[in-house]
Amino acid sequence: MNYKQDFIEFMVHSGVLTFGEFITKSGRKSPYFINTGNYKTGKQLGMLGNFYAHCISDHMERGSIKKEITALFGPAYKGIPISVATTIALAGTYGVDLNYCTNRKEAKDHGEGGSLMGYQLQPGDSVLIVEDVITAGTAMRECLPVLNHYGVSVEGLIVSVDRMERGSGDKTAIQELKAEYGIDTYPIITVLDILEHLHRKEIDGTILIDDAVKEKIEAYLDTYCAK
Repeated sequence: MNYKQDFIEFMVHSGVLTFGEFITKSGRKSPYFINTGNYKTGKQLGMLGNFYAHCISDHMERGSIKKEITALFGPAYKGIPISVATTIALAGTYGVDLNYCTNRKEAKDHGEGGSLMGYQLQPGDSVLIVEDVITAGTAMRECLPVLNHYGVSVEGLIVSVDRMERGSGDKTAIQELKAEYGIDTYPIITVLDILEHLHRKEIDGTILIDDAVKEKIEAYLDTYCAK
């Protein structure tokens, strides 16, 4: 298997990718759900960081992401462990030593103060955002004003899964972010990768996407995904 297929099965084994009926942050009823909050162990976080680092390294080698990045920014809260795990993996596996940074939900009013943890962003810094998933782009629209405040250059967004869904209009959330902010998004996998790899495939004795589940996912895509 390639690393994308490995990643899909890793999410299943970690209880992060599940199937059923779920309400997403955007209020849509989805037949599948990705909850990165279910990564619980050191081994899982180490593997997660390696998958993100693999994706980033691939794009750096292709030239789609520049190699001169100052920091990885992980939006609070789910982006925090992702940014930490990924910086560790990049340094240990690929020899790329980057700063890590995240925002506080409430600014600290004692000690050194401020609204950031980890590296303190400076005007002109190059930042790569690492986040869990992108559905309608709601979380990113909350995060980007924070980064704009510090005058940094956002070089891209790395996510686990592109759900390929429309944002507020007829375009996908990724297309909207590109149009509004000039930011490219690089998913490790897409929902179509999940559908292709898991349809009728037995994982630990169970077929997670049988024909009935496949029909539900395809119906959801027909309703919410941009063509």
